[in-house]
Amino acid sequence: MSQIKLIVGLGNPGAQYESTRHNAGFWWIDQICAETGSKLNLEAKFFGHACRLKSSNDEAWLLKPTTFMNASGRAVAALAKFYKIAPESILVVHDELDLPPGTVKLKKGGGHGGHNGLKDIAAQLGTPDFWRLRLGIGHPGDKNAVANFVLHDPSRDEIRAIEENIDQSTTLLPLLLKGEFEAAMLKLHTKN
Repeated sequence: MSQIKLIVGLGNPGAQYESTRHNAGFWWIDQICAETGSKLNLEAKFFGHACRLKSSNDEAWLLKPTTFMNASGRAVAALAKFYKIAPESILVVHDELDLPPGTVKLKKGGGHGGHNGLKDIAAQLGTPDFWRLRLGIGHPGDKNAVANFVLHDPSRDEIRAIEENIDQSTTLLPLLLKGEFEAAMLKLHTKN
């Protein structure tokens, strides 16, 4: 049974992207850092901000790539190779166009759905068989508007829904670190 050893939040570096929909994965990592007292440091050899997760008996890493979204795989592969972390022990937290704000899903493997961060990670790892935590950001309704949409800030209602998703899904951290994916999915995908 695989346990999560590396959690990667996807986003774009720089103040101009901080509050954009594409950075939902970064927000998730920031919240985990706040909840656990973990502190990210710039790690040039991993092309990102990384740290060992505090509050965990298991050895797990947090990573926010400083490459742009399209080159996220470089950071993920660098850290995974260095610490010999298998793809099935990696969780990638990312924005998901195919889910409305207020929806969050956990799954293993699958396609990249046009998400360039996922596409690059699968290419760099040589497999799409890593875990994904998909934070719904909604879809603009026109595929030609997607690039512009993900690089803009969500509305106040969307932010509230995304923040609720983040609050809801960060509670799964202990289950993910133990490799209890079925229990995590049941908790996440069952609405009260």
